[in-house]
Amino acid sequence: MARQERRRRARRPSFPNRRDDKSLPRLARGPAFPCCRPPPRPGADWANSLIWGDNKRILASLIAGDPSIGLEPLAGKVDLIYIDPPFASGQDFSYQVRVGDETWRKEANLIEEKAYRDTWGKGMESYLQMMHERLTLARELLSPTGSMYLHCDPTASHYLKLLIDDVFGADEFRNEIVWKRTSTVKGNATRSLPAAHDLLMFYSKSPNYTWNVEAVIAPYDLNDLDDKTKQQYKPDANGRLVSYTALTAPTQDSASSLTYEFLGVTRTWRWTKERMGRAYAAGEVVQSAPGRVPRQVRYLDEQRGKAFEDVWIDVANVHAHSLERRGYPTQKPEALLERVIKASSNEGDLVLDFFAGSGTTLAVAERLGRRWIGCDLSRYAIQVARKRMLDIDGCRPFQLLNLGRYERRHWQVNVLNGDKPPERAVAEYYRFIIALYNAEAVGGHQHLHGRKAGRMAHVGPADAPVTRDEIMAAVRECAANRIGGLDVLGWEWELGLHDTIADEAQAEGVNVRLLVIPREVMDKRAVESGGVRFHELAYLKTSLETAGRQVVVRLDEFIIPNPELVPDEVRSRIKKWSDYIDFWAVDWNYGAAGDGDTFHNEWQTYRTRSAPALILLSEPHVYEEAGTRRILVKVIDIFGNDATKLHEVALE
Repeated sequence: MARQERRRRARRPSFPNRRDDKSLPRLARGPAFPCCRPPPRPGADWANSLIWGDNKRILASLIAGDPSIGLEPLAGKVDLIYIDPPFASGQDFSYQVRVGDETWRKEANLIEEKAYRDTWGKGMESYLQMMHERLTLARELLSPTGSMYLHCDPTASHYLKLLIDDVFGADEFRNEIVWKRTSTVKGNATRSLPAAHDLLMFYSKSPNYTWNVEAVIAPYDLNDLDDKTKQQYKPDANGRLVSYTALTAPTQDSASSLTYEFLGVTRTWRWTKERMGRAYAAGEVVQSAPGRVPRQVRYLDEQRGKAFEDVWIDVANVHAHSLERRGYPTQKPEALLERVIKASSNEGDLVLDFFAGSGTTLAVAERLGRRWIGCDLSRYAIQVARKRMLDIDGCRPFQLLNLGRYERRHWQVNVLNGDKPPERAVAEYYRFIIALYNAEAVGGHQHLHGRKAGRMAHVGPADAPVTRDEIMAAVRECAANRIGGLDVLGWEWELGLHDTIADEAQAEGVNVRLLVIPREVMDKRAVESGGVRFHELAYLKTSLETAGRQVVVRLDEFIIPNPELVPDEVRSRIKKWSDYIDFWAVDWNYGAAGDGDTFHNEWQTYRTRSAPALILLSEPHVYEEAGTRRILVKVIDIFGNDATKLHEVALE
C-alpha cells in the first residue's frame, strides 16, 4: 500500500477538547500556596496543556484546532516530539501511589492496561498498526524544521525503525542513539548477555531541521588531552587551569601585512590586527608586563569538548535521582530529556509528548522555556504530571483538557449505533448501559430505562451532565408508580446537585443513588472482559470561615464511594478520611471568567514526598468588593477521581 494511502487511513474524526481546569503556578514555597488569576480567555495568549484521553483522537484534534478554547490548528507547528510508548509485552503498568504517610503500588486500571496489553497480546502486527496511526498524525503536526525522538528498547526497535522509515521517509533518519540506562547490570551471562540499554530513534521532518550543536558537546575533560598538552595547563591564583599560547608567527617577515605593533611590541603575528584587538578586548589576550609579548590565554573549563557520539553512557537512570522519582517504573531521567530538547528545539518552541506518563518531557520543556502539550490515557498520570508542573519554580499557567462529551457522543453515534438508523441511537445507548449495569431494560416510561433489585434506573446523556431537573423528573415518575428507589447513571453531573438531591428525592418518597458510568464502557475489550463497574459519587463536605470579606475553606469530610472495591492493601494503610485525598484546590470566583464550567485553580495544595501530610485549611482569600461569590472546591483522590463542592457566599 502506498505511503500516502496509509496516511489517509490513519486519520480519524477530531473532537473539540473540553477545558476542565486551569492550573496556576504557586507563588510561594510550601505545600499550600496562593495563586494569581489565569491568563486571558480563549483567543488570547498560548496556554500549555495536559490532555487526558486516547492520544490518536487527541492528535487529530490538535491538527484540526479547537476555536472553543482558542487553540489554533497545529498542523505543521510542533517543533519537537518525544515519545516513550510502551514497547514490551512484559512492561510493568503499575506505579507508586502515596496513601497518607505510606506508599502503595497501584495497578493500571482496566482500560489503561488493556489498551496496551491487548495490543501486544494480538501480536506485533497490531502493535505496529497502533503506532503507525499515531506516527502518521504526529508527522503532520511537525513543523518543516521539526524532529521526533521515539524511545524504545530492542524488543521492537528493528520493527519500529522500518515503520518510521515508512512514515517519515528513510532519508529523514538522523540517528539511532544508544542510551546505557543502568550501571548496575542485573542477571548474568549464563544464557545471554544482560540487557542494559534503550534506543532513541531520531528523525526529522525535512533536511532543514533544528540542530543546536552546543547541546551535544561534552564538558571539556583534562583526560581528553595528551600528556604534552596537559603540562601546558597550570592553576592560576583562583585554582582554574590555564595555559598561555604564543601569538607570534613561526617566521618573521617585516613585509607581511601581519607585521604590526601591538601593545608596544612589533612582531609578525598569527592574527590580523583587527582580530587581535577584538581578542584583547574580550580578555582572550593578555600582557603580563609592559614590553612583554602578548599571549593568548585559555582556561580549560572554557574550551570546547568533544561531541557526544550516538552512544550515551553519561546519563544515569532516574533511580539515581531520588527527587525526580514519581513512582513510575519506566520513568526517564530529566537529564536525558534535557539533552534532546536542547539539541532539537529553541526557547519558545512547541514540544509534544503524547505518551506523557509522569510528565518528564513537560517538566524539562517548562524549565527550558519551551511551550508544551502532554497527553496520556491515564487520568492518574495526568494528575501526577499536574503536581510535577506545579512544583517547578516559575511554572507558567497551564490548562487541563479532555475530549469528554464529544468523544462519548462519537462513540454513541458511530461505534455503538453502527449501521442502525439514527433514530434508534438513543434507545440503543440506553439498552447498552442498562445491560452493563446488570439491570433489566423496561419500556413504557419517559425517564426510567431499567430495573434492578427492586429499584429503577435512569441513564444520563452521553454528551451532557446529568441535571437536577432531569433527576427530579425521574424521581416523580418513580413516585407516581409507587417505586421507592432510583439509581441514576451518569458520566458527568451538574455541580452542586449531590449536596441536596437526596433530600429533595426523599421528600417525594424516593431513595436516590448517583452512580458514575465508567469510561471503560467505550472500550470493547473492557466490556467483553466483564470488568466494568459503576460506582457512587464520592461524598465531600466542606465549610467556609468568613470574617468580613475574608474567606477560608475547610475540608471537613471525604467519603470514598464503594469502599469494598478499594484494594485491601490500600484500606489497611488508611488511618483517617483525608488519607484518600491527594490534591485539593479552590476557585474563589467560579463562573466569573465567563468560560463556562472551567475550574480555575486559584489556590491549591497537595501531598509531596517531602510534605506527605495534607493541609485541610486553605490560605485566606480576601475579596476587594462586596457581593455574592460562588466558590468551587475540587478534591482529587489517590486514584485520580475528582469530587466538587459549590458554595455561594454573600459578602458585605
